[in-house]
Amino acid sequence: MLLEIFSPDKKIFSGEVEAVKFPGTAGSFGVLENHAPMISSLTKGQIKVTARGNVEYYEINGGFVEVMKNKITVLAD
Repeated sequence: MLLEIFSPDKKIFSGEVEAVKFPGTAGSFGVLENHAPMISSLTKGQIKVTARGNVEYYEINGGFVEVMKNKITVLAD
C-alpha cells in the first residue's frame, strides 16, 4: 500500500509500505493492507512505518490521516 506523509513545508515520505502505526487522539492504531476507509486525527508521537522488513519512525506534533483503497495520506505538523 502507498503511504505519503506531508508537513506544511514538504513531503516527508512517499513509498510502498507493509504496515503503519499511528498515535491517534483516541489511542494508537495500526493500518495494514486492505484496511477499511477511515479518517482520524493524530496527536503528538511517532508514526512507525514498516517497509521491506525495515522499520522507520517519524516524529509528529499532530495532524490527520486518511486511509482509502490502500493509500494512506498523512497531513502532519
